[in-house]
Amino acid sequence: MKGLILQAFVLLGLASSFASAFDPSPLQDFCVAIDDPLNGVFVNGKFCKDPKLAKAEDFSYSVKMPGDTNNPVGSSVTPVNVDQIPGLNTLGISAVRIDFAPYGQNAPHTHPRATEILVVLEGTLLVGFVTSNPNNTLISKVLNKGDVFVFPIGLIHFQFNIGKTNALAFAGLSSQNPGVITIANAVFGSDPPINPDFLAKAFMLDVNVVKDLQKKF
Repeated sequence: MKGLILQAFVLLGLASSFASAFDPSPLQDFCVAIDDPLNGVFVNGKFCKDPKLAKAEDFSYSVKMPGDTNNPVGSSVTPVNVDQIPGLNTLGISAVRIDFAPYGQNAPHTHPRATEILVVLEGTLLVGFVTSNPNNTLISKVLNKGDVFVFPIGLIHFQFNIGKTNALAFAGLSSQNPGVITIANAVFGSDPPINPDFLAKAFMLDVNVVKDLQKKF
């Protein structure tokens, strides 16, 4: 009996050890392994300053000024991540301010490292995200001032100002460096370009249409 109890405690200890061991969430697109540390770089987060030297400026940033929406999509995203607030390092959170001109949009995009929660402060936004394959279900809703919406990590999502006036939203993201992949820019604006014949087949488009799109991005 004592032997069985001892084995049970050992197994519980091993289970606890395995459960508490996990890889940290990546804070960049990739990290190529290298054997020579002299030629390596520190990437997953940032070095930390002496806590005794911390000051209020390390934990604050101003986003009171509207972003410039005079661009083809009619929106401006002002990030508030670890590059703007050094005190966010290791805390796993960041934010953005999103300004919209009338009928402006935050084009379809993904955040590879973060879930996003958005609150509308001014205006009316049509927002939504698309679920993963095979269903590709559109989950969409019209939001008004004070409404909140969540975009799950990694899923393609968008915001569109359907009003005749400017709109403003703030969003929180569950990473100090959430990353962003704007779908059209990534597909049609890659450097070097993706083969247009391949894209034409993938999107069921004429190859000349693809080439024209690549010129725009």
